[in-house]
Amino acid sequence: MTAAPPSVKRRPLHRRALDVQVFARDDGLFDVEASLSDTKSHDVPLAGTTRKAGDPIHEMRLYLTVDATLTISAATSETLSMPYAGTCDEHGDAYARLVGLNLMKGFRQAVGERLGGTLGCTHLTELCNVLPTAIIQAMAGSVIDTREGDTDGNPPFQLDRCHALRRDGAAVAQFYPRWHRSQTPTSTAS
Repeated sequence: MTAAPPSVKRRPLHRRALDVQVFARDDGLFDVEASLSDTKSHDVPLAGTTRKAGDPIHEMRLYLTVDATLTISAATSETLSMPYAGTCDEHGDAYARLVGLNLMKGFRQAVGERLGGTLGCTHLTELCNVLPTAIIQAMAGSVIDTREGDTDGNPPFQLDRCHALRRDGAAVAQFYPRWHRSQTPTSTAS
């Protein structure tokens, strides 16, 4: 089995689409609209009916308002399409529990504690997991300083958070020389 493009004929079965959009508001806050949609390429029997090919199995949205520190000040959700109408959407406004969380400080763990399992909707809770990097990407370079680091002398937040931007790597040496550090040689026992 290979991860390269397929050399055999294949047919689509399922598509999950995620979309995150971030908007700057005139009052200095930011609105986030995130959505998840699942569709099948074939008709599917579901909850006593048939969902037609292309009609959403799931179509769900999260709406957040965040400030420049990436702290959530408002949150809600809506479910437009679901497998079990009247049951899937019984979680009420559970996603209001996101208020007060900071997207850069333990967000994913806190989401699991507040909305994991039967406390929320599996799909909306999974959608929460893409929010930190998507929102940070939206604000990088404009709201968040990605060049100089913070006022406490710490390096830019993105360094040492991925392989390409490790502080002992070539990209940091070239684009963030102030923050580059040499590799520490590993000792070998004799």
